[in-house]
Amino acid sequence: MPSHSSNPGGASRVRRRALLGTVVLAVLVALAAYLTREGRSPSEPTAPPASSPAVSAPTAPPSGTLVPHARPRALPVPPKTRDPIAFGRAAAAALWSYDTRAYTQPELRKALRGWLTTEAKYADAASVDKTVPSAVLWKEMVANGQFATAKVHEGHFPNAFTRALQEDPGAITQAYVYAVTVSGKQKVAWKGSPAGGAESRSTTLAVQCRPDRPCALAGVMPAVSP
Repeated sequence: MPSHSSNPGGASRVRRRALLGTVVLAVLVALAAYLTREGRSPSEPTAPPASSPAVSAPTAPPSGTLVPHARPRALPVPPKTRDPIAFGRAAAAALWSYDTRAYTQPELRKALRGWLTTEAKYADAASVDKTVPSAVLWKEMVANGQFATAKVHEGHFPNAFTRALQEDPGAITQAYVYAVTVSGKQKVAWKGSPAGGAESRSTTLAVQCRPDRPCALAGVMPAVSP
């Protein structure tokens, strides 16, 4: 007798993750449409110039200096933009930032889910939840007064976009989901360690930007696409 899954919820998550992966693969074929629509050639940069100021998480100190007794930062709110790279940069800053002194783990998870597209078939909430520390770890972080700030250095469409999207320029018009790779740095500090520590971060996000509405997050890809 064939076996049947006893975890339909798990199967649903697998199907959704597979769908998101399929959508992003389609995006790799569809980016050329975006470049063509905006009058750009594949070789022209679409990310902000290197001289532009880095994007920091909302209310983070302008200098990037970690101040352990600074005013707690608010929960991240998505920007109103139709630029997938600008949205991806802001989303990465939000995903790399937290403040255990200002809000709870469930509050942060709920806020980050608020960045997701309202189109359920394209929204991978599980991939966003994975960026939030577990409840057990969060409790330990609260005891230490731990918080993190993020500084985004750069965001761009992955190289695979400009190659594969030329094969099917119209594919983007189905889901309007773009892959955006973002790099930057996360600084972590806690009680007794105002200097904290820092590490480089990079991630590839799936960003949905339909022409008639602001961008929204579709999910966080499991691997970084250069």
